[in-house]
Amino acid sequence: MSLSKEFIKGLWRENPTFRLVLGMCPTLAVTTSATNGIGMGLATTFVLVCSNLVISLLRRVIPDKVRIPAFIVVIASFVTLVDLMMEGYFFSLHKALGLYIPLITVNCIILGRAEAFASKNPLLPSFLDGLGMGVGFTLSLTTLGMVREFIGRGSVFGISLLGQHYIPLLIFVLPPGAYLALGLLLAAMNRISLREET
Repeated sequence: MSLSKEFIKGLWRENPTFRLVLGMCPTLAVTTSATNGIGMGLATTFVLVCSNLVISLLRRVIPDKVRIPAFIVVIASFVTLVDLMMEGYFFSLHKALGLYIPLITVNCIILGRAEAFASKNPLLPSFLDGLGMGVGFTLSLTTLGMVREFIGRGSVFGISLLGQHYIPLLIFVLPPGAYLALGLLLAAMNRISLREET
């Protein structure tokens, strides 16, 4: 597979949220707004890229018997770094995302990419794989957050688009709205994919 395909696959064909349906815990929990979606997506992307790089560099050094614990230690180190940086520089976002930042450590997207890709491939493909998957995850979280915020509040990124007379469908910013919006976006993505195949 070419290097460009390693990056592009995470955007559409193997999108973690809309195609592989991975990482649903933060996807459903934090996407009450577009800002939360992009914040969680970028934090996850940073951890994904950095952990892929380190695991790819150490792939021949880490013994097979302890590879999963070793991967988790590498991932947890970058999650701690992200958590402290967000708390120091983006406190309101850190407060909004709360417990879901430390839970990036056990996000199945990151551990899955470490096990399935970074531990078996050289540095550059691993970097591009992590970046593509991270950008795809960020785009899907941001899109889901935009849909929920727009329907639930009439705004996007906190900017009111529908004016004061809009009657918001508050269910979309509540937990059931996450399932509704995700279902609608999954259906739309499947419809587009079916059209491309025919």
